[in-house]
Amino acid sequence: MATVPVRLRPGRLLVWLVVAFDILVLVWLVLSSFKTAREIFASPFGLPADWQFGNWARAWEVSEFGPAILRTVVVVAATAFGTALIAAPAAYALSRFSTRTSGPLTSFFAMGLGVPIQAIMLPLFVAMSQMGLVNSLGGLIIVYVATSIPFAVFFLTAFFRSLPGDLEEAASIDGASPLRTFWQIMLPLARSGLVTLVILNVIGHWSEGLLSLIFLQDPAQQTLPLALLSFMTRVQYSGADWGGLFAAIAIVILPLLLVYVWLGRRIIEGMTLGSSK
Repeated sequence: MATVPVRLRPGRLLVWLVVAFDILVLVWLVLSSFKTAREIFASPFGLPADWQFGNWARAWEVSEFGPAILRTVVVVAATAFGTALIAAPAAYALSRFSTRTSGPLTSFFAMGLGVPIQAIMLPLFVAMSQMGLVNSLGGLIIVYVATSIPFAVFFLTAFFRSLPGDLEEAASIDGASPLRTFWQIMLPLARSGLVTLVILNVIGHWSEGLLSLIFLQDPAQQTLPLALLSFMTRVQYSGADWGGLFAAIAIVILPLLLVYVWLGRRIIEGMTLGSSK
């Protein structure tokens, strides 16, 4: 704090308070997952008297997290890859080619960020139902990609605009086509932006439950958030298995937390580069 300017110290203190609160909630969640229901209410912040590792095994088996995690990994990976595959060429074309439509199209994608998902759920469900894509992981992937495109294009546009135009001119002189210039020269230079986009996409869709609840009504197709919701419903009606419930929540959020801790620096670097360029 001594090296931080005085005007920034209140904000820095507020950030650290939020971080401390989040860590406290995480510790409480993990400790509660090893307790009995009686201990959770009697000693919410104390250590378990007898570590209940069976809570985790019971949560995994009853909620069928294994198949749900596999389906979630498939959906999240396909969504991240599909979003980057579509958004990267679109962002490159809008940022590097000066045409009459590039400006309006860029604004059109930016406007998509302000459309709440609740406003399009009903017509989207009707359209997907008519095409036979409800209760299908493929249909959910299409919805995820479609709703991710506006932010992805808006985010990658800043990276492509920052790249020097001399590279394209040199490639053109060497006889490279615009498509080859994009794939072999410009796209690798925007690697940091693509990596950041993929990480943000994974974090955003790993625990997404609203769209998956609407488009996956078959229990055999449920993803991880729906498996957790099903387990919570079962706990409410079958008994107060609070230890198992906290273990199930921890199973859902800990992998995402580990990914963020592992790749958090890449996210910050990518966001900083994009904002500064």
